[in-house]
Amino acid sequence: MRRVLCCLVALTLAGSAYADLQNIELGGVIRIRGRYWHQVLNADGRQARISGGQAPGRPVGPYGITSLVDFDDHGGDLSFVEHRTAIHVKADFTDEVSAFIELDAYDLWGDTWGPAPEVRDWDFRSNYITGVDSRATTINDVEVMQSYIDVNELHGYPVRLRIGRQELVMGKGWLVGSQISPCLHMSYDGIRLTYGVDDFVLDAWWAKLAENSPLEEDGDVDFYGIYGTYKALGPADISLYWLYIRDAQARDMDDVFTIEWLEELFGFDQYDPTNLHTVGLRVWGGCDAFDYNLELAYQFGNADAVGAQFPMWSFWGTYGDDDADFDAWAFDLEVGYTFDVNWQPRVFLGGAYFEGEDNRDITFWEWLNLSQSSSASVSFNRLFSAKWYTSIFDVLGGAGNMSNFYQVRAGVSARPAEKIEMGLMAGYFVTDEVFDWPPYLRIGRVRVPFAPAMSFWTRDGEDDLGVITHIWMKYAYSEDWWVKIGWEHLFADDGLYDGSFVKQNGLDLFAGTDDADADYLYFDTGIEF
Repeated sequence: MRRVLCCLVALTLAGSAYADLQNIELGGVIRIRGRYWHQVLNADGRQARISGGQAPGRPVGPYGITSLVDFDDHGGDLSFVEHRTAIHVKADFTDEVSAFIELDAYDLWGDTWGPAPEVRDWDFRSNYITGVDSRATTINDVEVMQSYIDVNELHGYPVRLRIGRQELVMGKGWLVGSQISPCLHMSYDGIRLTYGVDDFVLDAWWAKLAENSPLEEDGDVDFYGIYGTYKALGPADISLYWLYIRDAQARDMDDVFTIEWLEELFGFDQYDPTNLHTVGLRVWGGCDAFDYNLELAYQFGNADAVGAQFPMWSFWGTYGDDDADFDAWAFDLEVGYTFDVNWQPRVFLGGAYFEGEDNRDITFWEWLNLSQSSSASVSFNRLFSAKWYTSIFDVLGGAGNMSNFYQVRAGVSARPAEKIEMGLMAGYFVTDEVFDWPPYLRIGRVRVPFAPAMSFWTRDGEDDLGVITHIWMKYAYSEDWWVKIGWEHLFADDGLYDGSFVKQNGLDLFAGTDDADADYLYFDTGIEF
């Protein structure tokens, strides 16, 4: 009897929901991209450029003096085909209420062996050697990328309330975006309010990045933001924004009571919640044939989450920097001109800068002083950027997290036919704050330090990373389906052998065993429906 009553209640509710449903929209995306890197990566993954014992007392950060890249012909080329499948459903109800659900699957073609079970992907269904056929045993293939409720015209005002898992794209996605790469998307769990009239839009949101209760009373990571855009200034549109991440996860080491008491007494191992503030300005637009796009941002706040990753041994023990701060600038600027002739060529000149910091060297007196404290290196944090400057530098090890560098770029694009677009760009990359290496003798691909114990003795590294050219062509077969091919070539410079900490927001070393040129080639196609 209880089952019958439950079924009747479910049918009644379903009937009520169906009566309120006004419209259903179904859509999706298929994206396939083949990628190939030549003379970029180490054959065996991350490798030490010099051992930690050859730089005693130096706060080098979470990855030590190791690197994922080699830029020589002894490494392992990387190639794979990635495949994104996304399907979404939007349901409109009465009173401006709607629901949106998007399912997303990311796969690599073929059977893929990763370093851990959660990244392995067994998609091929047949063992041709033995003839044993089986179903695919893939793991975490389909994810709920988005799932939110929209309420438009809230109480009759031009306000939209969005609750649930959703993508966030602010402006051009320079600091807040939804793409890790064209085939890899990300979303945020939170609440977003949007106030919009003709020429003014204001967004405010809160997103939960990490939930650690009940293990920690106050140990969550939250992301807040306010982003306003005004579009009534003629040739200039302007956006102002404030982004704030509060990270209260505990980073103190768990010690016995007496050690904890001494640490608190002398002020060691006392990390406060991290408060990363980013204030920014974006101005873009055009006049006649000219166009421009400028974005400028400044970061400030407590950086104990970064400082804790720079432990350094002293007489008192091994502790990180509990006094680190964010204090860095960044900008991106591009100016273009489109000629009113056949092919409509557009030439452009631009550049980008992400301020870096490198405090990884120590003085002679710090080397002698066993009671010294660690000093972290805190560069500009790219947050959740959907902008990457090159697939050779700014994608490997994580897309859009290259920092502590500046770039100058120039290029041209054109449309030789209605369905064909092509372009050529060159970018020159330079490290902002270089890493000071121990003096060493180079024997083949190996660095041999002269005096490894004397870590105060260093030499300046080279800062020129090189020039990367990028040529591409896109063919739009129809309004829905397109194909794109491209090639990046690196003209490597000495800074790639010396290496500096430019990856993972300035925390990861980018240093090869040579400075050979490298290549990246890709084939990309997609359809939306």
